Amino acid sequence: MAQTTREAARKSVAQNRKAFHNYAIEDRLEAGIVLTGTEVKSLREGRANIADAHAGEMDGELYLFNLHIPEYAGGNRFNHEVRRPRKLLVHRREMARLLGAAQREGYTLVPLSIYFNKRGIAKVELGLGKGKKSYDKREAIKDRDWKRQKERLFRKDQQ
Repeated sequence: MAQTTREAARKSVAQNRKAFHNYAIEDRLEAGIVLTGTEVKSLREGRANIADAHAGEMDGELYLFNLHIPEYAGGNRFNHEVRRPRKLLVHRREMARLLGAAQREGYTLVPLSIYFNKRGIAKVELGLGKGKKSYDKREAIKDRDWKRQKERLFRKDQQ
């Protein structure tokens, strides 16, 4: 499997696989994230949970809510809050476009992954997704199973 140069330079910390099951992701965006020192150290250890996280507006800025970064073991009294809102760094025009779509059309801003880029800076990949209904989820599962079965039959015929 060949990786693109963008994926090869990324050191993934956390992925939200559940997002692709619950949402139809239509647009992706890379955003910076404001972190404290112990949060960065905890992320470098690969400890984060973004399954329940979402992005939204607070005080005219874009924030990531409900992101769980556990306390750093060697952090003593300067440790961070585990589930505090974390500011996302995006251009004002991008933020207006994303928040407008979320408010008008019923989309949700969902974090897809957290990673460190090749310069060692923590980034969040956001997805603009529309919630799937249960019948859409069942249809996606059927399609995925059919593709898997097709691949098995094709491999069996090749041998």
